[in-house]
Amino acid sequence: MTSTAQAPQSGAGTAHPDHLGHVIFIAAAAAMGGFLFGYDSSVINGAVEAIRDRYDIGSAALAQVIAIALIGCAIGAATAGRIADRIGRIRCMQIAAVLFTISAVGSALPFALWDFAFWRIIGGFAIGMASVIGPAYIAEVAPPAYRGRLGSFQQAAIVIGIAISQLVNWGLLNAAGGNQRGKLMGLEAWQVMLGVMVVPAVLYGLLSLAIPESPRFLLSVGKRDRARAILAEVEGESADLDARVAEIEHAMKSEHKSTFKDLLGGSFFFKPIVWVGIGLSVFQQFVGINVAFYYSSTLWQSVGVDPTDSFFYSFTTSIINIIGTVIAMIFVDRIGRKPLALIGSVGMVVGLALEAWAFSYHLVDGKLPSAQGWTALVAAHVFVLFFALSWGVVVWVMLGEMFPNRIRAAALGVAAAAQWIANWAITASFPSLADWNLSGTYVIYTVFAALSIPFVLKYVKETKGKSLEEMG
Repeated sequence: MTSTAQAPQSGAGTAHPDHLGHVIFIAAAAAMGGFLFGYDSSVINGAVEAIRDRYDIGSAALAQVIAIALIGCAIGAATAGRIADRIGRIRCMQIAAVLFTISAVGSALPFALWDFAFWRIIGGFAIGMASVIGPAYIAEVAPPAYRGRLGSFQQAAIVIGIAISQLVNWGLLNAAGGNQRGKLMGLEAWQVMLGVMVVPAVLYGLLSLAIPESPRFLLSVGKRDRARAILAEVEGESADLDARVAEIEHAMKSEHKSTFKDLLGGSFFFKPIVWVGIGLSVFQQFVGINVAFYYSSTLWQSVGVDPTDSFFYSFTTSIINIIGTVIAMIFVDRIGRKPLALIGSVGMVVGLALEAWAFSYHLVDGKLPSAQGWTALVAAHVFVLFFALSWGVVVWVMLGEMFPNRIRAAALGVAAAAQWIANWAITASFPSLADWNLSGTYVIYTVFAALSIPFVLKYVKETKGKSLEEMG
């Protein structure tokens, strides 16, 4: 139910903070959760072959150990909002930091495969929490005039986390003589790779002690004076603080708490717009993007690339991911979400099709022929570039905008859950599919990239330049 009362107007949209650097620090500290999200998601890339060898497991079991973290992600994402509403955004970040730290230590020092999988789930739960709390906190603390730019810190932190994890893995592998199971500091190299995450996890926890609680949460628990002081801190003393407090309180009272029941309707269980959101989430994952971050070193080694070089190519791929993300951040508001998604889909089809072609050739002396090897390497970078400059950013932007106000929160939850499930399906299936037919696996990903084009053309509506109220 929505209120018909006139919302107070504070002019916050044009207000500027007195100390912009401090506000940037707050947003960057919160985005450390995104950094850990990216780091933890892809650091496993450096340990895949060592885990297979140490525990002598097949591709199917290996895939489940790698993918099991996504179960934790789904649970963490589903419960983070409720936890944050009860104990606050900052406490939620601190819990995530502790879980990241525990997961890093446990994963680095496992007794057996079963407890390694357990620590992966704990880390996944922390990822799920960070994926929800970071963007929500930044949106609530950032001055409206800077919200878009500060909100992009989360995605930037994720791709930087992916890149740093690959760089660290490459450096540690070199230090261990190119052997994932080589000794470093009394441990095997892959254990050190996973254990290094303790450093950013502890830093995240320390930074969470240095930033203020969300004014929105403080108002929800009746701490008006503290909320007012923090608004002054982030929006400036010149802002009409009493009006801002009234504005936030009015918005909270007039919010409709969407439920799963609100999403039902239409001829196929959900409302059509909810299916479009689910479709965007599923297509984003079914093009196989996470294979590039979970299994890339394994992939390159399977076609004859030296282990050290394979780790280096994983790092260069993550740099391309950062470049593509920056391109998307620049153009998503200029040319629109839909054109960017279509450009990305076409580029992904080309990159994936070339990879499928290259991998169809038989190995000669354990390696792809030179022309096919270089084609596969370049095509993999092309695929990641076009994904990053389009679907990697556009899907999250659209999911935040496309749903009517009345169902936005619940619909976003369903779409995000679909994304984690699709992510799990791709991650869990790749090793077995690659054993079956690596080229055929990439043909499947190419087909999904091609199908995303008519899906976008027919079902996805442009949201550029529209207010959230215009969505229905």
